[in-house]
Amino acid sequence: MAVELVNLGQRPSLVTSLVAELRDTSIQHDPLRFRRNIERIGEIFAYEISKRLEHVEREVQTPLGLARPQVLARQPVLATVLRAGLPLHQGLLNAFDRADNAFVSAYRRHDGDETSFEVEIEYLASPSLKGRTLLLCDPMLATGTSMMLAWKALLARGEPAELHVVCVLASQAGVDAARRQLPDGATLWVAAIDPDLDERAYIVPGLGDAGDLAYGTKL
Repeated sequence: MAVELVNLGQRPSLVTSLVAELRDTSIQHDPLRFRRNIERIGEIFAYEISKRLEHVEREVQTPLGLARPQVLARQPVLATVLRAGLPLHQGLLNAFDRADNAFVSAYRRHDGDETSFEVEIEYLASPSLKGRTLLLCDPMLATGTSMMLAWKALLARGEPAELHVVCVLASQAGVDAARRQLPDGATLWVAAIDPDLDERAYIVPGLGDAGDLAYGTKL
């Protein structure tokens, strides 16, 4: 079974309007709005992903009788790549509000040349993932290197039964890499796909550095 790609940006919707604001340089100066827009996209992703998860019937006492709604059988594990992934993670957590959480620190290590870098993993905090449903999120899927290294690091905590990778903006190269390297049966969720990468491996037209726009520039 191949990796499934779900692009919520294929049809005009609230998602495409939110992505437009994330890209807009006249709006990007407001980091609170930038973070909240990514968070809102995360909430929409959570709703769509919830349709794929297992549900069971539950008996609920109301003031007037008994209801038997379908509810989630179990909460997923939400994992994110620090730091840019935090607003997207929060959006997912707003919906899956009793989920377990995992965090991976990945960064680009440059050796004096902005066009040459290696991605390194520094930190991992995660519950057991064995047999769980894992939602791994990072707002930008450029080359796919950070995402794949995070995924491989998380496997040290056990192999999940189900994997959903969630990104706001992806390059076509990143999508192609993810579909080659993610395990069969995984689902890749995106809100938009852009055609190109520049010489620094930034998505074009993209939106810039999501971490800097959300939390300020770094050294």
